[in-house]
Amino acid sequence: MKEKVAQLKETAGLNIEKAESLQELEEIRVKLLGKKGELTEISKGMKNLTPEERPVVGQLVNELREFINSALENKNSELKEKEKNKRLAEEVIDITLPGKRNVLGTTHPITETMNFMKEIFIEMGFDVADGPEVELVKYNFDALNIPDTHPSRDITDTFYINDDVVLRTQTSPVQVRYMLEHKPPFRMICPGKVYRPDYDISHTPMFHQMEGLMIGENISFANFKAILTESLKKMFGDTEVRFRPHFFPFTEPSAEVDIQCAVCKGKGCRMCKDSGWVEIMGCGMVDPEVLKAVGYDPDEVSGFAFGMGIERVAMLRRGINDLRAFFENDVRFLKQFK
Repeated sequence: MKEKVAQLKETAGLNIEKAESLQELEEIRVKLLGKKGELTEISKGMKNLTPEERPVVGQLVNELREFINSALENKNSELKEKEKNKRLAEEVIDITLPGKRNVLGTTHPITETMNFMKEIFIEMGFDVADGPEVELVKYNFDALNIPDTHPSRDITDTFYINDDVVLRTQTSPVQVRYMLEHKPPFRMICPGKVYRPDYDISHTPMFHQMEGLMIGENISFANFKAILTESLKKMFGDTEVRFRPHFFPFTEPSAEVDIQCAVCKGKGCRMCKDSGWVEIMGCGMVDPEVLKAVGYDPDEVSGFAFGMGIERVAMLRRGINDLRAFFENDVRFLKQFK
């Protein structure tokens, strides 16, 4: 057994020294120290030794194991250093090549437009409020004086989770919640995501709205016409603005507001359907029934509400004629807005 140990030590040292690659060195390690390796087999054979021989051979085996591990470690370091030097000698870095530029992201045009609009109304004294996107029907429809028979309640116009819960179709429920928690006078806006089952060049199932509300004593139609006209001029520059009579269940009187098409400058295009005008928002004086629903006295306070699509504003500001481009995540499109 002693002769086996001595012989293995000699051959192991020679084989390790002759190894020319890390792979070859690993094969030698497995051959010597693996589960079926030569040193392992010697260790297993110690059970056949006499009690007197066993400790002597055991010490020799341990010394051999340490010798092999040390030789393997030294050779491993030597081969790694050799490979590194070879790679440094062969690899060439062309320092005349242009460097790689790190492309940084930027604010999405919808987010940029939303922040731009918020700043306009904040400067005009409006607070910014937020609310849940998964909303109760009583806030999304009932408190806004929208009757059960109104088309907007149909399953074709609203995403229903169950009979009492919907994905909000407008940010108006935030106004209701705000009125329940605040007493007049106040001014507030509520930007956020809303959901409707539409998809074409000017509609997507998820889009963004910004609605506003001003409640106080002696708030008139002239007040809200002046504020909205001023806000639109800040958004689009010195553009023409017109108010058209309309109907909304939660405002009376109601109006729709148009601005001159920013894409074609009033000449007619796909965006404005060749009319030269683009509808930008709906608005009106808050219906007395809505004021009563939140505990306000219509004889003491009045107010106006408005709502506009943020995507529509972004399209007009940027001259984009297809709303879907905002959500396709095409880098070629988005990188234009840095």
